[in-house]
Amino acid sequence: MMTNGTTSLLDDVGRLVLRVTIGGLMLFHGIHKIFHGVEGIAGMLERQFLAYGVFVGEVVAPILMIVGFFARPAAAVLAFTMVVAIYLAHSQDLLKLGEQGQWAVELPILFLFGSIAIALYGAGRFSVSKGRGLLH
Repeated sequence: MMTNGTTSLLDDVGRLVLRVTIGGLMLFHGIHKIFHGVEGIAGMLERQFLAYGVFVGEVVAPILMIVGFFARPAAAVLAFTMVVAIYLAHSQDLLKLGEQGQWAVELPILFLFGSIAIALYGAGRFSVSKGRGLLH
């Protein structure tokens, strides 16, 4: 296995796949909100202007994760976004199963723990930051 000191080539490819998957799929949610608005979220919050914070968590953070620039903090922002989303929109589903037998909150949980993994592992060398620094 090829290494660049502390990580192998496969480790860095795995980080790239994780970043592109979690960031890319979350970006679709953000793009939907760009075109259709945040009214659904605004109704769940005491202050409607807070709903626009979703653009940071669902557009800016995923883009940063995908390119691997400040990937760790971006992933932490996405993890926080998912905790809030689970609390506000999915808390009633925590003990439920979906129509096909899946856990009703499995997608938000996947985004949550995928972003935690990125925050812990970092971007790797296949990124804008080239895997240098604690924040990347």
